[in-house]
Amino acid sequence: MLNKFLNYFTEDIAIDLGTANSLVYVRGKGIVINEPSVVALNQKTGQILAIGEEAKKMVGRTPSHIQAIRPLVRGVVSDFEVTQQMLRYFIEKAHKKKLIFGAWPRVIIGIPCGVTEVEKKSVEDAARNAGAREVFLIEQPIAAAIGARLPIQEAKGNFLIDIGGGTTEIAVISLGGIVTSKSLKIAGDKLSEDIIQYVQQKYKLLIGERSAEEVKISIGEALPSKEKKEAPLRGRNLITGLPEEIIVSCEDIRKAMEKSLNQIVEAVKATIEATPPELLADIMSSGIHLTGGGALLRGFDNLLKQATKMPVKIIEDPLTAVVRGGGIVLENLEELKETLQDAQTGEMPK
Repeated sequence: MLNKFLNYFTEDIAIDLGTANSLVYVRGKGIVINEPSVVALNQKTGQILAIGEEAKKMVGRTPSHIQAIRPLVRGVVSDFEVTQQMLRYFIEKAHKKKLIFGAWPRVIIGIPCGVTEVEKKSVEDAARNAGAREVFLIEQPIAAAIGARLPIQEAKGNFLIDIGGGTTEIAVISLGGIVTSKSLKIAGDKLSEDIIQYVQQKYKLLIGERSAEEVKISIGEALPSKEKKEAPLRGRNLITGLPEEIIVSCEDIRKAMEKSLNQIVEAVKATIEATPPELLADIMSSGIHLTGGGALLRGFDNLLKQATKMPVKIIEDPLTAVVRGGGIVLENLEELKETLQDAQTGEMPK
């Protein structure tokens, strides 16, 4: 009875706790927060100076005692205390109703499918300490598939690839569960690192993470295209030590990312090989679905088509698929509660 009363007075939320960006969905309202997973911390005092968009503006521009950090690395919590502060900021910002009788919200959090029990516990503890009354976890490929409106509860194969900032999740889903999956620590952040290293080796220019990400988005491609794009890159010349600007081509960026993209393709092939034949027959018809920011890399869908000989589709608004899926579960908890697990007990929510 008390639970029903509290549920009435709370605005339950779903969180896509991403390595690069965190999104928050409030039941009945939709997506209300979409901010970078960055926290600016004063190391002298331990004080949090900024979270989200404001903190990202400080990356690479702060004095030595102020550090703009990302508390999640490769999809898992690397700094518990800072993650807790970030979650509290998101929960309080999203939770507008009065906290009657301590009615903090129930929270659904998307996690990579390859995380350990210890890593799950760290996410759950951080959310509870940040104010969540109950915490439920949902694997990101399942959330993304629900967000993409795929028929995952049917006895039918659904193949989904979610390329985020820290991890790439590859999963075959049927009857509401994952049949086979792979989780790679190769995703958007790794592609940016590849660009930094390539520019350093070829042009002897040291560039920042933000510059690498911007050039990846503006001219990055997975396959050669007819349109030859170029973009300026500014950094420090490693030989002279002086600032310098160079012009890089889309071919440069493609070569920089080639090895990592091929590793993702090989993992997709390995997942296909491990898929039961009956489900594979379904997938050959329905195709492979791409979600996450990496899905927007030009030509990546065609690269996968060539490699797998199957249709590849980028779902609508791939960046918000996971949090939309969590939101759909919130709005239809009775029908979809089997997709969730209580982070503390491992059981489905009541």
